[in-house]
Amino acid sequence: MIALAEDLARLKRQILELLEKDREFRHAVVGMLKFDRILRRLKKHDEKFEKLLESLNRHEAQLVKLREDMMLGFKRHDEELAKLREDMNKLREDMMLGFKRHDEILEKHAQELAKLREDMIAGFRRHDEELAKLREDMNAGFKRHDEELAKLREDFNKMLSAIVQIQEEQRKLREGYERLEERVGSLERGLKGLEGGMLKGFADMSKFAGVNFEDFVRSFLTEFLRRSGEIPEGAELKKAVVDGEEVNIFLEDPLIVGEVTAYADSVEEIVKLLRKAELVRAKYSREPRKMMVALNVKRDVLKEIERIAKERGVELMVGRAVD
Repeated sequence: MIALAEDLARLKRQILELLEKDREFRHAVVGMLKFDRILRRLKKHDEKFEKLLESLNRHEAQLVKLREDMMLGFKRHDEELAKLREDMNKLREDMMLGFKRHDEILEKHAQELAKLREDMIAGFRRHDEELAKLREDMNAGFKRHDEELAKLREDFNKMLSAIVQIQEEQRKLREGYERLEERVGSLERGLKGLEGGMLKGFADMSKFAGVNFEDFVRSFLTEFLRRSGEIPEGAELKKAVVDGEEVNIFLEDPLIVGEVTAYADSVEEIVKLLRKAELVRAKYSREPRKMMVALNVKRDVLKEIERIAKERGVELMVGRAVD
C-alpha cells in the first residue's frame, strides 16, 4: 500500500515535470481537457435543442388551432356584417319613408300656419275697428258727461249761493234771537225746519244729476261687451267688495276687474287697480281682465300711467289730459 502511494506520488511528479518541460505533452493534455468540456457542452445543447423542438411543436399546434378559431371568427364576423348591412339598408329605407311623411306633415302645417296668420290679421283688423268705434263712443259719452258735470257744477254753485244766503239769514236770526228773547222757542223750531230743507235740497240735487260717472261707465261697458260677445247676454258689470277692497267694476265669469275715476293726478289709481286685481286673482285662482277708465288725467303723469298699463296688461281708457 505504501509502495502504491509512493508510485502515485512519483507519477504525479513526472506528469507535472512533463507538463512543465514538454510543450507537446502540455498541449495534448490541454486539448483533451477542452474536448471533454466541448462534448459536455454539446450534450447540454442537444438537450436544450430537444426541449426547443418540443416547444416549437406545441406552438405550431396552438397556431393551427388559433388559425382555425380565427377563420371561424372571421366567418361569423362576415355573417354579422352582412346582416348589419341588410339592417342598415332597411333602416335607410325606413328613414326615407319617415322623412317623406315628415315633409308632408310640415307642408300641411305650413299651410295651416298661413291660414292662421290670415285669420289673425283679419281678427286684429276687426278689433282695431271695434276699438276705434269704442273710442268714438267713449269720447261722445265723456263729452256728454262733461256737459252734465258743467250743469251739475252750475246747479251746485246756485245751491252754494242759496246756502250762503241761508247762513246770512241764520246770522240775522241769531241777532234777532238776542233781541227777542221771548221768541226763542219758535225761532229754534224754524231753524230746525230750515236745516231739514237743506238736507232735502242736497238729496233732490243728487236725483236731478241722474247717474254718476261710475254708474255710467259700468252701464256703458256692460252694453259694449255684450254687443261684442265678450260677456254673456245676461251678464252685468257691478260694484263689488273683495277681501275688504271695493272694486268699481267687477264680473266673475269672465273674470273682469276695473277702476273708474273722474280725475287722476298720480299713478296711485292704476296701482290701486293692480292691487285689487291681485286680490281677485288669489281668490278665484285665475288671471282677471284689467280695465281702467279715467275721465281726466293730469298731463305730466299720463305717460307713466300708459307705461304701467302696457307692462301689466291693463286696458286703459282716458277721456282727456288736463294740466
